[in-house]
Amino acid sequence: MTVTFLLLARLPEDGAAAFDAYEDSVLPLLSEYGGRLERRVRSLDDRTEAHLVSFPGEQEFAAYRADPRRAASAPLLERSGAVVELLPVREITSRNGS
Repeated sequence: MTVTFLLLARLPEDGAAAFDAYEDSVLPLLSEYGGRLERRVRSLDDRTEAHLVSFPGEQEFAAYRADPRRAASAPLLERSGAVVELLPVREITSRNGS
């Protein structure tokens, strides 16, 4: 069963460049685990970034998180100073059809 996550990253004023470097190293790994970056947006002030990511199932997500290449990139994330929140989410539809 597909699992979907919303990642929210709060970036300090000077953290965007290091966060971008981290993302450049880990986002290409998604496809190896069937993951898909559905949407990636950043606030106009470069202080908040949101990703909507899906995986075929929990096992693929866990394997992505355990990838040693992702762990090797962790210092970039730490250097960015980002505070990251990962939320499992689900699709909703309006009850009134709009």
